[in-house]
Amino acid sequence: MTADTAAAADVDARLVGVRTPQISPLGQWLALSHRGLIHVMKNGEVIFAIISPLLLAVCFYVPLRRLMDVSGINYAQFLMPIILLQSIGFTGSTAAMRVTLDMDRGISTRFRALPMHKAVPMLARVSTNLILLVLSIIFATAICLVIGWRPQGGVMGLVLLYSFAMIVGIVVSMVADGIGMVAGTPQATSQVIGLPLMILSMCSSGFIPPERFPEWIQPFVRNQPVSQITNALRALDEYNLSWYHIGPAIWWCVGLTAVASVLIAIGTRKAALAR
Repeated sequence: MTADTAAAADVDARLVGVRTPQISPLGQWLALSHRGLIHVMKNGEVIFAIISPLLLAVCFYVPLRRLMDVSGINYAQFLMPIILLQSIGFTGSTAAMRVTLDMDRGISTRFRALPMHKAVPMLARVSTNLILLVLSIIFATAICLVIGWRPQGGVMGLVLLYSFAMIVGIVVSMVADGIGMVAGTPQATSQVIGLPLMILSMCSSGFIPPERFPEWIQPFVRNQPVSQITNALRALDEYNLSWYHIGPAIWWCVGLTAVASVLIAIGTRKAALAR
């Protein structure tokens, strides 16, 4: 027996019966959250969080500002909520792609094989999404300030505006997380999220008033979720707490939370059966 072999045998003998120290759920959550943040930084998602509101401002504010000014609309004030909402949608899209890539690479399967509560990976994704959401909202606000948006509702209006934006962002991230778990592949996830999000955004009251659309599509434009949430953000920006403006958006958030719960439950069951 060589010296190296004898040393290895001695180590094995001393490790027999020694229990591996268990990492607490809090430690697991912190470790996975740190992993998610590193992925966000390396993948360039922070850069896209800056570019996304900037592109919206350039593509819509620059060509449409004079036209809206003629109509008596302060377009910077009008456009701010949809820029904020598009930044939230970007965070949701990246959240869906992140969970899908983990599933596609088998990382989610490895997590399930570890002594880890099944809620820990999802909670870590939520915390990562929350940090990216805050950064996206900060960048969107900076762009809106540059083009001329100014808070109208004082301190309370700002608090309510950003509080509701954060709630919407968390709900959207949960829905996107569930879609990513159910879709299973990056290609399917991009198709399920990308096209509906683009249609809802373009056919909304975010960029132009509903009455500027053809009459046959105006009911859809007024009542779909992007329009209702945009209207609520505009009302909160002005510190207008009318249920008429805010109520429909709250109900949409409740409905989307229910959809997210169902999707996450289906995705979790699908992953468990695939083991």
